Amino acid sequence: MTTSSKPLTEAALLKMPASAYMNAAQLTFFRTRLETLRDEMLSNAADTGEHLKENENFADPNDRATVEEEHMLEQRVRDRERKLLKKINSALARIDSGEYGWCLETGDPIGLPRLLARPTAEYSIEAQERHEKKERLHA
Repeated sequence: MTTSSKPLTEAALLKMPASAYMNAAQLTFFRTRLETLRDEMLSNAADTGEHLKENENFADPNDRATVEEEHMLEQRVRDRERKLLKKINSALARIDSGEYGWCLETGDPIGLPRLLARPTAEYSIEAQERHEKKERLHA
């Protein structure tokens, strides 16, 4: 196996020079990470759908209440995942358009450590903090 055919690791990604920012290998790394995350979420959503379809009848009202609470919690988690799925698809579209890894507000690099922590990030840390501060002021 040649070096170029090995998947890029996080450590190797972080060791790359700044001049290599968002090169083909890095974009492939993040595309794979985003697609894997998307596939896991879609699989979880299918499992949840099947689980919620099961009609369980409990004579004990406490058991029924517990199951209903678990279903509500599952639905909240899936709702959050649906929102994340939109962000993942948006990030994949930015990879396709060549905008991935660059702050939508400033055009500056978002940075590899931030993208590793949050591959759907659209803003640099500074720009994100400004957005959050504005939201708090308007809330």
